[in-house]
Amino acid sequence: MAVRGKSINLFLMDGTPTGRIKVTLANWTGIAYKIPRTELEKCKNLDILKQSGVYFLFGTSDDTGESVVYVGQAGVRKNGEGLLYRLQEHKRNPDKDYWTEAVVFTTSNNSFGSTEISYLEHRFTTLALEAKRYIVKNSNTPTLGNITEEKESELEEFIEYSKIVMGTLGHKIFEKLVSIPSNVSEETEPSNEIILFEIKQGNIDAKGQRTTDGFVILKGSRIRTNVAPSCPKHAKKAREQYASVIEPDGTLSADILLRSPAEAACFVTGTSINAREAWKTADGKTLKEIESNEAND
Repeated sequence: MAVRGKSINLFLMDGTPTGRIKVTLANWTGIAYKIPRTELEKCKNLDILKQSGVYFLFGTSDDTGESVVYVGQAGVRKNGEGLLYRLQEHKRNPDKDYWTEAVVFTTSNNSFGSTEISYLEHRFTTLALEAKRYIVKNSNTPTLGNITEEKESELEEFIEYSKIVMGTLGHKIFEKLVSIPSNVSEETEPSNEIILFEIKQGNIDAKGQRTTDGFVILKGSRIRTNVAPSCPKHAKKAREQYASVIEPDGTLSADILLRSPAEAACFVTGTSINAREAWKTADGKTLKEIESNEAND
C-alpha cells in the first residue's frame, strides 16, 4: 500500500521557531503544544491547557548528557487547571529541574477523561521505553486501565497521529534506531528497502544499517577490542561514549547510532578506513557500489 502524505499545521505562537508552537493535523481532533520551560507563564490565558491530557517533559541528564523524558497525565483539577497546572507544579519541583521543554497533547473537543489519559500515558511510556532513544524518567510504568475495544481502537489512532506530530516537533522518542520488518529473519532476505552491511576482518564481525539519523551498528556485532593510533578522534570518543555496551570480547550488547558510515567503520575497526569500501552487503557489494546504483535509478 502506498504511503500517503500528511498535512500538518504549525502555528508559531510567539512568531519564532524557538518559542511556543501549536500543532494541528488534518482530520485529527487532537491538538499538541510545544512549550519551552521559559515560556510556560505565557500560557496562563490558554483555556485549552486547562483540560485533561498527556504531557512529555524533555531535557538532558546532568550526569551523562543523554536525552531524558518524563511522561505524565493531567486530569482536570477542582481549580479548573489541568495540563497547565501540572506543568507549573513540575516547574516548581527541584527534582524535575532537568526539563527544558514540554510537549502536551489534548483534544479540540475536550473528550479525554481519566480512562483515556491513563491509557495514553501507559502506551506512550511503553513506546518510549521500547524505542530506547531517551532515558525515561518514570519510576514506574503507568497502569493500562480497562477500556472497551472500540475505545482502544480510537485511542490507538490518536497515538498514530501523535507519533507524526512528535517527530515533526523534532523528538524521535517513539522511533527505534533500526526498522526491521516482521517478515525478516535469519532465514529470509531483507526487503529491497532495507540493506544490511557488514565488515568481517579477523575477529571483527559487525553488521550495520543506514538510517535517516546516520548509521546504526547492530546489537551482537563484534568490533576490534584495541584501537590503533590512526583511529580518528571522533571514533575514539564514540567508543568512550558507548563503553557500557561493549563487552570485553568486543561484542555489542545494544544497537549503536553513529553519525555516518565512516564514523561507524572507524568505530568497528579501531583504525582509519575507507568506509565506502569496507561496508559490504552479504553478496559482496560495497557501500560505494550501492550508493552509485541508487544515484542512477
